[in-house]
Amino acid sequence: MTTAIEDYVKVIYAHTEWQPDPITPSQLAARLGLAASSVTEMVKKLAALGLVTHQRYGAITLTEAGRQRALAMVRRHRLVETWLVRELGYGWHEVHDEAEVLEHAISDRLLDAIDEKLGRPSVDPHGDPIPAADGTLAPPRAMPLADAGSGTRGVVCRVSDRDPALLRHLEARGIVVGAELEVEGRVPFGGAFTVRVHAASDDRGSASQPVDLGEDAVGAIWVSGPSGADAAR
Repeated sequence: MTTAIEDYVKVIYAHTEWQPDPITPSQLAARLGLAASSVTEMVKKLAALGLVTHQRYGAITLTEAGRQRALAMVRRHRLVETWLVRELGYGWHEVHDEAEVLEHAISDRLLDAIDEKLGRPSVDPHGDPIPAADGTLAPPRAMPLADAGSGTRGVVCRVSDRDPALLRHLEARGIVVGAELEVEGRVPFGGAFTVRVHAASDDRGSASQPVDLGEDAVGAIWVSGPSGADAAR
């Protein structure tokens, strides 16, 4: 039961971390891969525990208690992902499922030891912020790549980890956290979004060949830096 509660509040939190719309029961069922009837019963239990607010057929919102519980699980998940990449050589596309299991199994003492060993990192391998032990969180100042206009140049600060295949695709093209992208333009009416990729170590004049990104790829990337940060203000 505790594991299920932790999974539910973490998914509810994750849904609204990068966009404002609260999650619906059908969206929650889809994210968890469960039947709608099972989700409905669990949401009632979460509401009885004071972790969510929910009206029949309406969206689900975390209470402050639910949010704090969710942030504790997000901290565990992202620290485990960071540990797997830095210390055990996992690829950034391989860590999500492993972290889903380990986040429930490790003790608070081991989690703190991992945090200390890693130097108290502020973000995970995908650029998602890691909550502090006290539940505070400092999200990066960033904007979706989809909102960047032609000529925008910004640093990739976050890539959604929802799709491992997409992470492999982007990494093969040098689009990772810390790389610099320069937007060249977008084909009208939903066409390809074209960027040039500057590695983190490149000087200002060097860049790869243009890379065309589809809608799913563009929607997964957030940028910051001189151009991106200015646009996000």
